[in-house]
Amino acid sequence: MSIFSKVLALFLISFTLMIVVSNETNKLTQNTIESLLKEKYIQVSDELFRDLSNNDTLALDKKIETLGFKVVEDKQHYFAASKVIYKYETPLSSIEVLKHEDNKYLLYMKYLDDDILLIDLSQDENLAKKQQLNYMILADITILIILFLIILKMIYPLRGISKTIKSFGEGDYSLRIQKSSKDEIGEVVKTFNSMADNIEELIRSRETLLRDIGHELKTPIAKSKIAVEMIEASKYKPILKRALSQIDTMTNELLDLEKMNANQYALKVERFSCETLIAEALSKLFIEDETLVDVKIESSFIIEGDLNYLAIAIKNLVDNALKYSTKKPIYIVADAEEIFVKSSGEKLDKPFEFYCKPFTQGDDSRAQNGHGLGLSMVKRILSKHKFTFSYTFNETYNIFSVNFKKDNI
Repeated sequence: MSIFSKVLALFLISFTLMIVVSNETNKLTQNTIESLLKEKYIQVSDELFRDLSNNDTLALDKKIETLGFKVVEDKQHYFAASKVIYKYETPLSSIEVLKHEDNKYLLYMKYLDDDILLIDLSQDENLAKKQQLNYMILADITILIILFLIILKMIYPLRGISKTIKSFGEGDYSLRIQKSSKDEIGEVVKTFNSMADNIEELIRSRETLLRDIGHELKTPIAKSKIAVEMIEASKYKPILKRALSQIDTMTNELLDLEKMNANQYALKVERFSCETLIAEALSKLFIEDETLVDVKIESSFIIEGDLNYLAIAIKNLVDNALKYSTKKPIYIVADAEEIFVKSSGEKLDKPFEFYCKPFTQGDDSRAQNGHGLGLSMVKRILSKHKFTFSYTFNETYNIFSVNFKKDNI
Protein backbone atom coordinates (compact mmCIF):
# COMPACT_ATOMS: atom_id res chain seq x y z
CA MET A 1 0.00 0.00 0.00
CA SER A 2 1.37 3.41 -0.98
CA ILE A 3 1.85 6.30 1.45
CA PHE A 4 -0.96 8.19 -0.31
CA SER A 5 -3.33 5.23 0.18
CA LYS A 6 -2.37 4.93 3.86
CA VAL A 7 -2.91 8.65 4.50
CA LEU A 8 -6.22 8.58 2.63
CA ALA A 9 -7.38 5.54 4.59
CA LEU A 10 -6.41 7.14 7.92
CA PHE A 11 -8.18 10.37 6.92
CA LEU A 12 -11.39 8.57 5.95
CA ILE A 13 -11.33 6.57 9.19
CA SER A 14 -10.69 9.71 11.28
CA PHE A 15 -13.31 11.70 9.37
CA THR A 16 -15.90 8.95 9.79
CA LEU A 17 -15.14 8.63 13.50
CA MET A 18 -15.39 12.41 13.89
CA ILE A 19 -18.81 12.46 12.21
CA VAL A 20 -20.02 9.53 14.32
CA VAL A 21 -18.73 11.12 17.53
CA SER A 22 -20.32 14.43 16.52
CA ASN A 23 -23.71 12.82 15.94
CA GLU A 24 -23.54 10.79 19.15
CA THR A 25 -22.48 13.87 21.13
CA ASN A 26 -25.31 15.88 19.64
CA LYS A 27 -27.83 13.16 20.49
CA LEU A 28 -26.49 12.82 24.03
CA THR A 29 -26.59 16.58 24.55
CA GLN A 30 -30.12 16.75 23.16
CA ASN A 31 -31.31 13.91 25.38
CA THR A 32 -29.66 15.47 28.44
CA ILE A 33 -31.27 18.84 27.77
CA GLU A 34 -34.68 17.26 27.26
CA SER A 35 -34.35 15.21 30.45
CA LEU A 36 -33.33 18.25 32.54
CA LEU A 37 -36.02 20.47 31.05
CA LYS A 38 -38.68 17.81 31.58
CA GLU A 39 -37.79 17.54 35.26
CA LYS A 40 -37.69 21.32 35.59
CA TYR A 41 -41.04 21.76 33.83
CA ILE A 42 -42.71 19.16 36.06
CA GLN A 43 -41.47 20.99 39.19
CA VAL A 44 -42.57 24.35 37.77
CA SER A 45 -46.01 22.99 36.91
CA ASP A 46 -46.49 21.83 40.49
CA GLU A 47 -45.83 25.35 41.76
CA LEU A 48 -47.96 27.09 39.14
CA PHE A 49 -50.97 24.79 39.50
CA ARG A 50 -51.68 26.24 42.96
CA ASP A 51 -52.24 29.73 41.57
CA LEU A 52 -53.87 28.46 38.39
CA SER A 53 -56.41 26.41 40.36
CA ASN A 54 -57.14 29.40 42.65
CA ASN A 55 -57.59 31.59 39.58
CA ASP A 56 -55.16 34.10 41.16
CA THR A 57 -53.95 35.87 38.02
CA LEU A 58 -51.64 38.34 39.73
CA ALA A 59 -49.94 35.70 41.85
CA LEU A 60 -49.63 33.44 38.79
CA ASP A 61 -48.02 36.16 36.66
CA LYS A 62 -45.60 37.03 39.42
CA LYS A 63 -44.66 33.36 39.94
CA ILE A 64 -44.13 32.91 36.18
CA GLU A 65 -41.80 35.89 36.05
CA THR A 66 -39.92 34.72 39.15
CA LEU A 67 -39.33 31.26 37.65
CA GLY A 68 -37.96 32.79 34.44
CA PHE A 69 -40.84 31.88 32.14
CA LYS A 70 -42.97 33.90 29.73
CA VAL A 71 -46.55 33.41 28.66
CA VAL A 72 -46.99 32.63 24.94
CA GLU A 73 -50.04 34.37 23.46
CA ASP A 74 -50.10 32.77 20.01
CA LYS A 75 -50.82 29.21 21.14
CA GLN A 76 -52.09 27.88 17.83
CA HIS A 77 -48.91 28.89 16.00
CA TYR A 78 -46.71 27.02 18.46
CA PHE A 79 -49.05 24.01 18.67
CA ALA A 80 -48.91 23.65 14.88
CA ALA A 81 -45.09 23.63 14.81
CA SER A 82 -44.42 21.56 17.94
CA LYS A 83 -44.53 17.95 19.03
CA VAL A 84 -45.31 16.52 22.47
CA ILE A 85 -42.32 14.88 24.16
CA TYR A 86 -43.96 14.40 27.57
CA LYS A 87 -47.56 14.35 28.77
CA TYR A 88 -49.19 13.77 32.14
CA GLU A 89 -52.94 13.89 32.83
CA THR A 90 -55.23 13.81 35.85
CA PRO A 91 -59.06 14.02 35.90
CA LEU A 92 -58.90 17.78 36.46
CA SER A 93 -55.59 18.84 34.95
CA SER A 94 -52.85 17.96 32.49
CA ILE A 95 -49.36 19.11 31.53
CA GLU A 96 -47.45 18.73 28.26
CA VAL A 97 -43.82 19.43 27.39
CA LEU A 98 -43.58 20.53 23.74
CA LYS A 99 -40.60 20.75 21.45
CA HIS A 100 -40.85 23.47 18.83
CA GLU A 101 -39.27 23.10 15.38
CA ASP A 102 -36.68 25.74 16.30
CA ASN A 103 -35.53 23.41 19.14
CA LYS A 104 -37.18 25.48 21.87
CA TYR A 105 -39.18 23.74 24.60
CA LEU A 106 -42.55 24.91 25.95
CA LEU A 107 -44.76 24.00 28.91
CA TYR A 108 -48.52 23.67 28.34
CA MET A 109 -50.70 23.51 31.46
CA LYS A 110 -54.46 22.97 31.64
CA TYR A 111 -56.78 23.03 34.64
CA LEU A 112 -60.46 22.46 33.91
CA ASP A 113 -61.23 25.09 31.24
CA ASP A 114 -58.21 27.26 31.98
CA ASP A 115 -54.97 26.70 30.10
CA ILE A 116 -51.66 28.45 29.68
CA LEU A 117 -48.59 28.03 27.39
CA LEU A 118 -45.19 29.02 28.78
CA ILE A 119 -41.71 29.26 27.35
CA ASP A 120 -38.54 29.04 29.45
CA LEU A 121 -36.39 32.11 28.86
CA SER A 122 -33.27 30.49 30.34
CA GLN A 123 -33.16 27.76 27.69
CA ASP A 124 -31.63 30.19 25.23
CA GLU A 125 -28.43 29.90 27.23
CA ASN A 126 -28.50 26.10 26.93
CA LEU A 127 -29.19 26.33 23.21
CA ALA A 128 -26.28 28.74 22.84
CA LYS A 129 -23.95 26.30 24.62
CA LYS A 130 -25.16 23.48 22.42
CA GLN A 131 -24.59 25.60 19.32
CA GLN A 132 -21.12 26.46 20.58
CA LEU A 133 -20.36 22.74 20.95
CA ASN A 134 -21.54 22.14 17.39
CA TYR A 135 -19.26 24.92 16.15
CA MET A 136 -16.31 23.38 17.99
CA ILE A 137 -16.98 19.97 16.40
CA LEU A 138 -17.29 21.61 12.98
CA ALA A 139 -14.00 23.40 13.61
CA ASP A 140 -12.32 20.07 14.48
CA ILE A 141 -13.61 18.54 11.23
CA THR A 142 -12.39 21.56 9.26
CA ILE A 143 -8.95 21.34 10.88
CA LEU A 144 -8.83 17.61 10.05
CA ILE A 145 -9.61 18.33 6.39
CA ILE A 146 -7.02 21.12 6.23
CA LEU A 147 -4.42 18.86 7.86
CA PHE A 148 -5.20 16.14 5.31
CA LEU A 149 -4.75 18.59 2.43
CA ILE A 150 -1.46 19.82 3.88
CA ILE A 151 -0.17 16.24 4.21
CA LEU A 152 -1.29 15.50 0.64
CA LYS A 153 0.62 18.53 -0.59
CA MET A 154 3.70 17.36 1.32
CA ILE A 155 3.65 13.75 0.08
CA TYR A 156 2.44 14.42 -3.47
CA PRO A 157 6.00 15.05 -4.75
CA LEU A 158 6.97 11.57 -3.49
CA ARG A 159 5.10 10.03 -6.44
CA GLY A 160 7.23 11.94 -8.92
CA ILE A 161 10.37 11.22 -6.89
CA SER A 162 9.59 7.48 -6.82
CA LYS A 163 8.91 7.41 -10.57
CA THR A 164 12.12 9.30 -11.35
CA ILE A 165 14.25 7.09 -9.08
CA LYS A 166 12.75 3.97 -10.68
CA SER A 167 13.53 5.23 -14.20
CA PHE A 168 17.00 6.24 -13.03
CA GLY A 169 17.57 2.73 -11.68
CA GLU A 170 16.48 1.29 -15.03
CA GLY A 171 19.23 3.17 -16.84
CA ASP A 172 17.92 6.67 -17.66
CA TYR A 173 20.74 8.50 -15.88
CA SER A 174 19.88 11.90 -17.33
CA LEU A 175 16.73 12.23 -15.19
CA ARG A 176 16.63 14.74 -12.37
CA ILE A 177 13.91 15.71 -9.90
CA GLN A 178 12.55 19.24 -9.97
CA LYS A 179 13.00 20.83 -6.54
CA SER A 180 9.61 22.04 -5.32
CA SER A 181 10.00 22.83 -1.63
CA LYS A 182 12.47 23.84 1.06
CA ASP A 183 11.47 21.19 3.60
CA GLU A 184 12.92 17.71 4.24
CA ILE A 185 11.55 16.41 0.93
CA GLY A 186 13.33 19.25 -0.83
CA GLU A 187 16.56 18.18 0.87
CA VAL A 188 16.00 14.60 -0.33
CA VAL A 189 15.51 15.90 -3.88
CA LYS A 190 18.68 17.97 -3.63
CA THR A 191 20.66 14.99 -2.31
CA PHE A 192 19.34 12.69 -5.02
CA ASN A 193 20.14 15.12 -7.81
CA SER A 194 23.68 15.52 -6.46
CA MET A 195 24.08 11.74 -6.21
CA ALA A 196 22.66 11.30 -9.74
CA ASP A 197 25.19 13.79 -11.11
CA ASN A 198 28.05 11.85 -9.53
CA ILE A 199 26.72 8.48 -10.71
CA GLU A 200 26.16 9.72 -14.25
CA GLU A 201 29.70 11.09 -14.36
CA LEU A 202 31.14 7.82 -13.04
CA ILE A 203 29.17 5.80 -15.57
CA ARG A 204 30.29 8.03 -18.42
CA SER A 205 33.89 7.69 -17.28
CA ARG A 206 33.53 3.93 -17.06
CA GLU A 207 31.90 3.71 -20.49
CA THR A 208 34.71 5.76 -21.99
CA LEU A 209 37.30 3.58 -20.29
CA LEU A 210 35.64 0.37 -21.46
CA ARG A 211 35.35 1.60 -25.02
CA ASP A 212 39.00 2.57 -24.97
CA ILE A 213 40.02 -0.79 -23.47
CA GLY A 214 37.89 -2.68 -26.00
CA HIS A 215 39.32 -0.71 -28.90
CA GLU A 216 42.91 -0.98 -27.69
CA LEU A 217 42.63 -4.74 -27.07
CA LYS A 218 40.70 -5.70 -30.19
CA THR A 219 43.33 -4.47 -32.60
CA PRO A 220 46.37 -6.28 -31.12
CA ILE A 221 44.31 -9.44 -30.57
CA ALA A 222 43.18 -9.44 -34.20
CA LYS A 223 46.76 -8.84 -35.38
CA SER A 224 48.01 -11.62 -33.09
CA LYS A 225 45.48 -14.06 -34.50
CA ILE A 226 46.60 -13.26 -38.04
CA ALA A 227 50.25 -13.60 -37.04
CA VAL A 228 49.61 -16.98 -35.38
CA GLU A 229 48.04 -18.29 -38.58
CA MET A 230 51.15 -17.27 -40.49
CA ILE A 231 53.69 -19.01 -38.29
CA GLU A 232 54.79 -22.55 -38.92
CA ALA A 233 52.92 -25.43 -37.33
CA SER A 234 54.27 -26.52 -33.97
CA LYS A 235 53.03 -27.92 -30.68
CA TYR A 236 52.82 -24.38 -29.30
CA LYS A 237 50.65 -22.99 -32.10
CA PRO A 238 47.31 -24.50 -30.83
CA ILE A 239 48.12 -23.34 -27.30
CA LEU A 240 48.77 -19.80 -28.52
CA LYS A 241 45.59 -19.78 -30.63
CA ARG A 242 43.56 -21.00 -27.68
CA ALA A 243 45.09 -18.34 -25.38
CA LEU A 244 44.28 -15.55 -27.86
CA SER A 245 40.76 -16.89 -28.28
CA GLN A 246 40.27 -16.90 -24.49
CA ILE A 247 41.54 -13.31 -24.24
CA ASP A 248 39.20 -12.24 -27.02
CA THR A 249 36.25 -14.03 -25.39
CA MET A 250 37.02 -12.57 -21.97
CA THR A 251 37.26 -9.06 -23.45
CA ASN A 252 33.87 -9.43 -25.12
CA GLU A 253 32.32 -10.87 -21.96
CA LEU A 254 33.75 -8.06 -19.86
CA LEU A 255 32.21 -5.46 -22.16
CA ASP A 256 28.88 -7.32 -22.26
CA LEU A 257 28.80 -7.69 -18.48
CA GLU A 258 29.45 -4.00 -17.96
CA LYS A 259 26.69 -3.12 -20.42
CA MET A 260 24.27 -5.25 -18.45
CA ASN A 261 25.48 -3.83 -15.14
CA ALA A 262 24.86 -0.34 -16.50
CA ASN A 263 21.40 -1.37 -17.80
CA GLN A 264 22.39 -0.33 -21.30
CA TYR A 265 21.27 -3.55 -22.93
CA ALA A 266 17.59 -4.15 -23.76
CA LEU A 267 16.69 -7.82 -24.01
CA LYS A 268 15.48 -9.03 -27.42
CA VAL A 269 12.74 -11.33 -26.17
CA GLU A 270 11.63 -14.14 -28.47
CA ARG A 271 10.23 -17.67 -28.17
CA PHE A 272 12.39 -20.72 -28.84
CA SER A 273 12.75 -24.32 -27.69
CA CYS A 274 15.22 -25.59 -25.11
CA GLU A 275 16.88 -27.64 -27.89
CA THR A 276 17.52 -24.41 -29.84
CA LEU A 277 19.07 -22.77 -26.78
CA ILE A 278 21.39 -25.73 -26.08
CA ALA A 279 22.44 -25.94 -29.73
CA GLU A 280 23.19 -22.20 -29.83
CA ALA A 281 25.21 -22.43 -26.60
CA LEU A 282 27.30 -25.38 -27.89
CA SER A 283 27.95 -23.59 -31.19
CA LYS A 284 29.66 -20.80 -29.26
CA LEU A 285 32.15 -23.27 -27.69
CA PHE A 286 33.52 -24.84 -30.89
CA ILE A 287 33.91 -28.23 -29.20
CA GLU A 288 36.10 -30.46 -31.38
CA ASP A 289 35.38 -33.71 -29.53
CA GLU A 290 31.59 -34.09 -29.28
CA THR A 291 31.94 -37.07 -26.95
CA LEU A 292 32.92 -34.67 -24.17
CA VAL A 293 29.30 -33.48 -23.88
CA ASP A 294 26.23 -35.68 -23.48
CA VAL A 295 22.92 -33.89 -24.19
CA LYS A 296 19.64 -35.38 -22.92
CA ILE A 297 16.25 -33.83 -23.68
CA GLU A 298 13.97 -35.52 -21.16
CA SER A 299 11.07 -33.19 -22.02
CA SER A 300 11.05 -30.28 -24.44
CA PHE A 301 9.71 -26.86 -23.45
CA ILE A 302 9.48 -23.31 -24.80
CA ILE A 303 11.54 -20.42 -23.41
CA GLU A 304 10.86 -16.69 -23.72
CA GLY A 305 14.00 -14.56 -23.58
CA ASP A 306 17.06 -13.23 -25.37
CA LEU A 307 18.47 -16.23 -27.24
CA ASN A 308 21.95 -14.76 -27.64
CA TYR A 309 22.46 -13.87 -23.98
CA LEU A 310 20.86 -17.04 -22.64
CA ALA A 311 23.11 -19.03 -24.97
CA ILE A 312 26.11 -17.20 -23.49
CA ALA A 313 24.90 -18.17 -20.00
CA ILE A 314 24.52 -21.87 -20.87
CA LYS A 315 27.81 -21.76 -22.79
CA ASN A 316 29.62 -20.46 -19.71
CA LEU A 317 28.12 -23.22 -17.55
CA VAL A 318 29.23 -25.84 -20.04
CA ASP A 319 32.66 -24.24 -20.38
CA ASN A 320 33.16 -24.28 -16.60
CA ALA A 321 31.99 -27.87 -16.43
CA LEU A 322 34.50 -28.90 -19.12
CA LYS A 323 37.31 -27.05 -17.33
CA TYR A 324 36.76 -28.46 -13.85
CA SER A 325 35.19 -31.88 -14.45
CA THR A 326 37.36 -34.74 -13.21
CA LYS A 327 35.63 -37.17 -15.52
CA LYS A 328 34.18 -36.86 -19.01
CA PRO A 329 31.63 -36.57 -20.44
CA ILE A 330 29.68 -33.78 -18.81
CA TYR A 331 25.88 -33.85 -19.05
CA ILE A 332 23.35 -31.27 -20.25
CA VAL A 333 19.83 -32.30 -19.28
CA ALA A 334 16.58 -30.49 -20.20
CA ASP A 335 13.52 -31.45 -18.19
CA ALA A 336 10.44 -29.80 -16.63
CA GLU A 337 11.37 -26.25 -17.71
CA GLU A 338 14.89 -26.60 -16.32
CA ILE A 339 18.31 -27.11 -17.87
CA PHE A 340 20.94 -28.90 -15.76
CA VAL A 341 24.68 -28.94 -16.40
CA LYS A 342 26.26 -31.89 -14.51
CA SER A 343 29.97 -32.59 -14.12
CA SER A 344 32.04 -34.90 -11.93
CA GLY A 345 34.19 -33.36 -9.22
CA GLU A 346 34.52 -32.28 -5.63
CA LYS A 347 31.79 -30.24 -3.96
CA LEU A 348 32.37 -26.48 -3.97
CA ASP A 349 34.18 -25.56 -0.76
CA LYS A 350 32.56 -22.12 -0.46
CA PRO A 351 28.96 -20.86 -0.69
CA PHE A 352 27.56 -20.77 -4.22
CA GLU A 353 27.23 -16.97 -4.22
CA PHE A 354 30.98 -16.67 -3.66
CA TYR A 355 31.64 -18.22 -7.08
CA CYS A 356 29.16 -15.87 -8.80
CA LYS A 357 31.45 -12.88 -8.28
CA PRO A 358 33.68 -11.76 -11.18
CA PHE A 359 37.08 -13.48 -11.38
CA THR A 360 36.40 -15.61 -8.29
CA GLN A 361 38.79 -18.55 -7.85
CA GLY A 362 39.00 -21.46 -5.45
CA ASP A 363 41.74 -22.10 -2.93
CA ASP A 364 43.72 -24.01 -5.55
CA SER A 365 43.68 -21.12 -7.97
CA ARG A 366 47.44 -21.14 -8.43
CA ALA A 367 47.24 -24.60 -9.95
CA GLN A 368 44.06 -24.06 -12.03
CA ASN A 369 42.32 -21.41 -14.05
CA GLY A 370 39.90 -19.24 -12.11
CA HIS A 371 36.18 -19.00 -12.81
CA GLY A 372 36.72 -15.66 -14.53
CA LEU A 373 33.50 -13.96 -15.56
CA GLY A 374 31.69 -17.25 -16.28
CA LEU A 375 29.32 -17.68 -13.35
CA SER A 376 29.09 -13.94 -12.81
CA MET A 377 27.84 -13.53 -16.38
CA VAL A 378 25.40 -16.41 -15.92
CA LYS A 379 24.01 -14.92 -12.71
CA ARG A 380 23.59 -11.48 -14.23
CA ILE A 381 21.95 -12.72 -17.45
CA LEU A 382 19.48 -14.95 -15.61
CA SER A 383 18.64 -12.21 -13.09
CA LYS A 384 17.94 -9.89 -16.00
CA HIS A 385 15.47 -12.48 -17.33
CA LYS A 386 14.09 -13.21 -13.84
CA PHE A 387 15.08 -16.88 -14.14
CA THR A 388 16.41 -18.91 -11.19
CA PHE A 389 20.04 -20.04 -11.04
CA SER A 390 21.03 -22.64 -8.42
CA TYR A 391 23.66 -25.22 -7.48
CA THR A 392 23.49 -28.65 -5.85
CA PHE A 393 25.94 -31.51 -5.27
CA ASN A 394 24.69 -35.06 -5.65
CA GLU A 395 26.73 -38.29 -5.72
CA THR A 396 30.04 -36.82 -6.94
CA TYR A 397 28.25 -34.54 -9.44
CA ASN A 398 28.27 -30.74 -9.36
CA ILE A 399 24.90 -29.71 -10.78
CA PHE A 400 24.21 -26.16 -11.98
CA SER A 401 20.55 -25.64 -12.88
CA VAL A 402 18.54 -22.91 -14.60
CA ASN A 403 14.82 -22.78 -13.93
CA PHE A 404 12.92 -20.94 -16.67
CA LYS A 405 9.74 -20.42 -14.62
CA LYS A 406 9.62 -16.69 -13.92
CA ASP A 407 7.00 -17.12 -11.18
CA ASN A 408 9.72 -18.80 -9.06
CA ILE A 409 11.27 -15.41 -8.37
